[in-house]
Amino acid sequence: MSLSIPLRQKLSAGEQAAGAWLTLPSTAIAGAIARTHNVSWVLIDAEHGLINDTHLYDLANTIAANGASPIIRVPSEETWLIKESLDSGAHGLMVPMANSAEIVRGIVRATKYPPIGIRGFGPMFTSATGALGGGYALAANSELVISVQIEHPQAVAEIDEICQEGIDVVFIGPFDLALSMGVQFGSEEHETAIAKILATAKKHGKIAAIFCLNGEQAARRFAQGFQMVSVTTDIDTITTAFTHELSMAIGKTTDAAKGYNL
Repeated sequence: MSLSIPLRQKLSAGEQAAGAWLTLPSTAIAGAIARTHNVSWVLIDAEHGLINDTHLYDLANTIAANGASPIIRVPSEETWLIKESLDSGAHGLMVPMANSAEIVRGIVRATKYPPIGIRGFGPMFTSATGALGGGYALAANSELVISVQIEHPQAVAEIDEICQEGIDVVFIGPFDLALSMGVQFGSEEHETAIAKILATAKKHGKIAAIFCLNGEQAARRFAQGFQMVSVTTDIDTITTAFTHELSMAIGKTTDAAKGYNL
């Protein structure tokens, strides 16, 4: 039995996968984003957003019902966080600060059922994937989309080894990467590290992905060779659009307050 994973289908076809970042625990916003044409995945941010485990099931099902893949970003690589997120019906998982190959091996074990991993059996609420119970478990190991975030110089140094583990996506967190490297965002050193991660992922047949804040950044990253790109966040879209309209209304330039601004 196959699961219904739009993001997996898009990536397997070699197509570009544009996505969005959900930080607010709103099914209305999640559904509106997910049913937007050409959006294949929506990241449910349980690390930095206002989302917690009580929101995961409803958000995952809303996104899936509107035609996109819900991908949950957990706060850390702890096994229980991974288990409850996948059991809520996520089409995939994103784990932040995957700073070494050893950490990534642990993530793979936590996301896979035996004999590959140690994930416990309990798919009672995975209907967002199109399957429950044994049918879900038979397909989950190979069809769920498992992403790890590369955000630290140690991960860059070990990227070749990381890409040989059983993950699907190498996802660059460019802001944390710049901070942890101690360099300016967008500097030559920063872009060199990003290019190294991209090239290594492609060499090993992994999906290269990256976080962006706007369409201009996203278009540049797609052109660079990234296959999976987050275009913007819900909160940035709201504040940017509102300040634009406000500026027109009052005849004065108004700047949007942004959380991602280095």
